[in-house]
Amino acid sequence: MSDATDILIEVRDLALGYGTRVVLEGLNFDVHRGEVFVILGGSGSGKSSLIRRMMGLDPPISGEILIEGQSIVNADANTRLELSREFGVLFQAGALFGSLTLEQNVMLPLQEHTTLSRELCRLLAREKLRAVGLDGFEHYLPGSCSGGMKKRAGLARAMALDPPLLFLDE
Repeated sequence: MSDATDILIEVRDLALGYGTRVVLEGLNFDVHRGEVFVILGGSGSGKSSLIRRMMGLDPPISGEILIEGQSIVNADANTRLELSREFGVLFQAGALFGSLTLEQNVMLPLQEHTTLSRELCRLLAREKLRAVGLDGFEHYLPGSCSGGMKKRAGLARAMALDPPLLFLDE
C-alpha cells in the first residue's frame, strides 16, 4: 500500500493543447516512487505533449503538475531547473549530440550538474553504457551507430545522474 509520501508526480485537472485546440483535458493521476507508469495512445493523441508538460517544457492550458510536491507549472526558472534534476529524459529521437562520442554524451549531465572529477564522470558514463549493452562503444559517434544503439545511449544519458524519475518518450 502506498501513501502520499511516495508520490513523485501529481497531475490534477490538467488540460493541454495548442492554440484553441484542446488535445487532452480532465487528467488526474499520481505516479508513485518505484512505479512503472505507462501512457498509451495512438499517434497524435497527446502522449508526447503530456510528457512535455510534466517536464515543465510547455505550459498546460489549465491544471496543476506537482513533482515531489512542488508545482512545475507555476515554478520560477530556478525552481524549474532544480525540479528538472529530479528526472532523466529519453526523447523519441534520442537527442544525442552528433559531435560527441557516446561516452561524452553520457558524461555531459554529470559534468554539468555535479562536481565530480572528469575521470569519475568517465567511469560512471562507461558503467551506464555497460548497463544498456553498449560496453566497447564508448568512442563511437552517434552517426556511426544504429537507431537502437542511439536510443540505448540516450537511455544511459537519462540514467547518468541516477534520477528518481525517468521520462521515456517512446
